[in-house]
Amino acid sequence: MTALEFPVQDVAGAVGARRVGADRVELCAALGSTGGLTASIGTIEAVVATGIPVHALIRCRAGGFVYAEADEIAVMNADARAAVSAGVAGLVVGALTADHRVDVEVLERVLDGAAVDDIELTFHRAIDQVCDRSAAVDTLVAQGMTRVLTSGGAARCADGLDELAEMVAHAAGRIQIMAGGGITVGDIPALHRAGVDAVHLSARRVVADDGGPGGGGTSGHEQLDQELAAEAAAQLRAVNSVG
Repeated sequence: MTALEFPVQDVAGAVGARRVGADRVELCAALGSTGGLTASIGTIEAVVATGIPVHALIRCRAGGFVYAEADEIAVMNADARAAVSAGVAGLVVGALTADHRVDVEVLERVLDGAAVDDIELTFHRAIDQVCDRSAAVDTLVAQGMTRVLTSGGAARCADGLDELAEMVAHAAGRIQIMAGGGITVGDIPALHRAGVDAVHLSARRVVADDGGPGGGGTSGHEQLDQELAAEAAAQLRAVNSVG
């Protein structure tokens, strides 16, 4: 069975994801403008209280995934420990070396002291900047990661289907491969055929809400699109039902 995950940014998104039958949510902030940053501890606690399994993104800033500054690593470590204490079901993390390999040392420092034995760990789309994703998968298996989120290195999962299928084959059940990146409802059958363990779909819409001169130049905020989320859930149920 292919699982369904939605990235959400607030309580309403989590409630909507639960309503349509999602298996879990990835909780983040500033998704559209940055690709996602760590949500506030207040938001994490409130979303955990909705009852849906919450996987908190741990990412301290926008941009690349090479973390050479000790303060950045310290912040992410503090966020990881706080999120686990708040009751999340998982953490979403990622770090690369300067030559774009999985940075095992930074991952260990980010997770140091966090009670991760009873939660799931997802390595995020930093893997799409890695040249040898098969080697990266082996490294993540050795690190005890539950899954990896990837588009197969493409801008959109629809363009990375062959690589996704190869990653699934290489993983061979040792780690879950979750497809994420530009997914539409119509892409779900092909992703299911590729054998991915889960689909991560950003079913979001912009709610018009002008912040004015002090609002960061935006004309609205993002929320889970309930109708699109329901369509995605229905499509996934359909393909799961036929195997």
